[in-house]
Amino acid sequence: MAQWVSLAEAADLVRDGHTLALGGMTIYRRPLAFVRALLRRPQPPSDLTLLCFTAGIESDLLVGAGCVRTVRSCYFGLETFGFAPMFTAAAQAGAIQILEETEASLAMGIRAGLSGVGFMPSHAWIGTDLPRLRPDIKTILDPYTGEELMAFPAIQCDVAVLHALEGDLEGNCKINYNVGVDVELVYLARTVIVTVERVVDRVEQSLDGMLIPAPGADFLVHAPRGAWPTSCYPDYPIAGGEFLRYIDACSAGRFTEYLEEWLAAP
Repeated sequence: MAQWVSLAEAADLVRDGHTLALGGMTIYRRPLAFVRALLRRPQPPSDLTLLCFTAGIESDLLVGAGCVRTVRSCYFGLETFGFAPMFTAAAQAGAIQILEETEASLAMGIRAGLSGVGFMPSHAWIGTDLPRLRPDIKTILDPYTGEELMAFPAIQCDVAVLHALEGDLEGNCKINYNVGVDVELVYLARTVIVTVERVVDRVEQSLDGMLIPAPGADFLVHAPRGAWPTSCYPDYPIAGGEFLRYIDACSAGRFTEYLEEWLAAP
């Protein structure tokens, strides 16, 4: 059965050097309340490997705060709001390691991790220059056809954090249909934390959301508006004004000032 904890207690589960996966998609249903709790720690974690199918403002805040050593994502940006400013600056300065990924490489690596094997073969990347950017990815011969395939190594994850619409005392959760790879992260990560908008008596399967059954989450946190300023449909939309305020602050070299104000907010 999942354990209900506070945001601060959940944030304490992330350690230096962990691979941290953040659920949601681009600017939808991202675990911002958890990121705030992580950065409110007296000593935030360092040398994190950030694993996101798509990375957004929640990840940009962690990069700007100096918590991230390596990024694994096939997209890092703010969708209609443009580039992720702190990631862009760090990448251009060579301050972080970017492990080149595509949707296929992430899918194959996660699939291998879920299957408990060392790699997953695929036709992806064959005939491209991508293997030159990832010398850790090898080629193998299909033992049945002799065909050359790419062997994508298994991806491991220490902690995955998702944001959900509802959670109950048994540990069942409901997310909307901007699922990304949230369901896969539940089974991939050693520790799964889910922040929820509402605590209900029992989460039921319905047409307006996807059920993550217990014991998918190891730890649950009640965090109303925990995805803001990203959207959490149908509860609230994207806070476009806050995105613009963030971008303006970063563009003016005032990220630290913005971060201090954001962390001080209730």
